[in-house]
Amino acid sequence: MNKAWLLLAAAATVAAGDPRIVYTKTFPGSTPAYYAVTIDRTGSATYNESQDADNAEPMQMEEKVTREIFDLAQKLDHFKHPLESGLKIANLGQKAFRWEDGAERHESKFNYSTSEDAKALNELFEHIGESARLMLDLDRVMKHDRLGVNEAMVKIQIAWDNKRLVGTAQLLRLLDQVANNETFVHMARERAARLAEAIRALK
Repeated sequence: MNKAWLLLAAAATVAAGDPRIVYTKTFPGSTPAYYAVTIDRTGSATYNESQDADNAEPMQMEEKVTREIFDLAQKLDHFKHPLESGLKIANLGQKAFRWEDGAERHESKFNYSTSEDAKALNELFEHIGESARLMLDLDRVMKHDRLGVNEAMVKIQIAWDNKRLVGTAQLLRLLDQVANNETFVHMARERAARLAEAIRALK
């Protein structure tokens, strides 16, 4: 299943009127300075570090993660109300939650929110963003920097150990490629094989 097909499928889902949630974070000076995540009730999602939809990377979220996201959105009344705390604190990046369901649109922006539900939802989207970047980095080093594969695997393992790794369906393909490619260092191959086994054990 290629990227173009997944993006077309996601667009068809939205066109059909199924609700989706869009999360954006803008934080100049950080890496990345901007990213957006969209997700619908099927778990079909995209990650994008630009405003150009053609640059979106398709992902598939686990059912549990998708359910948690939409349950929290419901608790937050689909972002109909302000979430910004108004407290004078450091710039943590401008975040926004947007609910889209046909013609219905609601959006709430915040730097910092005291709502525990908003914090939990923000954390889930942070996990998606981190996971996407780790997968993209692994894909890159596999193609262009074979010696960097083990370092990329260490970062992925840390995210997994800290329960921050989500959307692992795409990652399994990369892990299998690392584990079965003898041109990568043995330590990286072992890490990839162990992590792939752990992920499959949870399915």
